[in-house]
Amino acid sequence: MRTSARILLPCTFVAFAAYLGAANERQAAEAVRHVVVYQEPGHFAAWPANNGIWRWQEEILVGFTLGSYKADDEGHSVDRDRPTRAVLARSVDGGETWKMEDPENFVGDAGAPAPAPEGMSFSNPNLAIRVGGPPPYHQTGNSFFVSGDRGRTWRGPYLFSGLEKLKLTARTDYLVSPSDTLLFLSANQPGVKAGNYQDRAFVARTTDGGRSFEFVSWLTREPHSTRSVMPSSARISNSEIVSALRRRDDSNSIRRNWIDLYASTDNGASWELRSKVADTDQPDTAHNGNPPALVRLDDGRIVVTYGYRSKPFGIRARISRDNGKTWGQEIVLRDDGASWDLGYARSVQRGDGKVVTIYYYTTAARPEQHIVATIWDPNAL
Repeated sequence: MRTSARILLPCTFVAFAAYLGAANERQAAEAVRHVVVYQEPGHFAAWPANNGIWRWQEEILVGFTLGSYKADDEGHSVDRDRPTRAVLARSVDGGETWKMEDPENFVGDAGAPAPAPEGMSFSNPNLAIRVGGPPPYHQTGNSFFVSGDRGRTWRGPYLFSGLEKLKLTARTDYLVSPSDTLLFLSANQPGVKAGNYQDRAFVARTTDGGRSFEFVSWLTREPHSTRSVMPSSARISNSEIVSALRRRDDSNSIRRNWIDLYASTDNGASWELRSKVADTDQPDTAHNGNPPALVRLDDGRIVVTYGYRSKPFGIRARISRDNGKTWGQEIVLRDDGASWDLGYARSVQRGDGKVVTIYYYTTAARPEQHIVATIWDPNAL
């Protein structure tokens, strides 16, 4: 009997380990679901991070750029000879189902930017601000649009009055407080030379509902070859803010793309590098990295989600329990991308604790770039 027990125990352990492994795989599969937000044959849908995301309880609104599909292995698969437009998708059930919207004047051709009118309130609970640029791609610009009804109607474009000396390359990222609104922007700076890009991230403040802005601080200290752009920010306390930045450095003839986390403990007046979050592709690739999507969870943890543009192409995330000083293991939400032309995520947390990450994607089954919402449980991965 003892001999028999010695023979059976390893087999039993192997079977039990296999059972646990299968159970873990099932749990992981149940913890991540992918929902198609928008996909249509012949269309190229992309760049939520260039457009913005807004949340009101279980209602989520996300912007993206819509154009005509034209396969391109080297560049973006959008037909640049045909028009594009900025559109919206809305979910009222926490990202489970989506409806397309195309409101008038959402980063549309509404004429030249003008000073913002008096009386706009950024404390409106139904506020949405969108930093937008002119056609054709509506990606970056020196103006902004405002909605007071959860993105159903929009006003603008409005000038960043007070920032006229800067050549802005900004996207949408802002924090509203009772006393002011901080906007996390970027501008071309001559010392930055990451390929053709010269972006450097900074913070601006408005205390009068967008009527005027003041420059507060650069997020990064070094004005040399390292690009810093597309901040994604969250408030930790009344004085502490963290912001994840898209980074690129072409020095030493090697291109590197990654994400850094910067932190301010004086409400944006000054910043320090807190940690490197992740690489967004392998060094010296022909690609240009990917922007971060940062969200602070209700339990205080920080999640950064991003597209990965080297093989295996996909969407990844990392979680910090100490306000970005250290990071947990890299989480692969999916790695079935058909090409590098994907990512540009934005994320929110819904009421049940799950994270909704929205990005553009391409697969072998759906080669045309489309918009996806991955609903995932940060407690189960």
